[in-house]
Amino acid sequence: MSNNLPPSPPDWRNDTVLHLPPEVRADAIAVDAACSGNPGPMEYQGVDLATGQRVFRYGPLHGTNNIGEFLAIVHALAMLQQQGRTGTTVYSDSYNAILWVKKRQCKTKLGRTPRTEQLYQIIARAEQWLRTHTYSNPVVKWETKRWGEVPADFGRKG
Repeated sequence: MSNNLPPSPPDWRNDTVLHLPPEVRADAIAVDAACSGNPGPMEYQGVDLATGQRVFRYGPLHGTNNIGEFLAIVHALAMLQQQGRTGTTVYSDSYNAILWVKKRQCKTKLGRTPRTEQLYQIIARAEQWLRTHTYSNPVVKWETKRWGEVPADFGRKG
């Protein structure tokens, strides 16, 4: 009889309730976005890898998956800075979003229309935060092929 709970972490790992690969830090936030269509209704969330708890969720609003991944990383960085958690890692499975964060610019090709204006305002706020704040949190690519789905995954892949 299955209880649908994830497997328990190995005995040697007492820093998390999740079954994480040995090379993944538990003092971390994993982020992910989901989009129904591209563009379409987009949302993102962050999960604390020590506790397994969702620590933020935003959306849905009309956008793209890459924009959601970008905003999720910036959201995590801003939250961690507010909490004084300067060494906490942020994991994302989006190479593009990590690059955009490093360049402090969301390089989306999504058209700016009345439908996307609210999202563009949020992007501008995220870009402004990146330009006016420094952070020392490592932003690390989640290696899905080696580690499985990122713990913040929405679980909607068909």
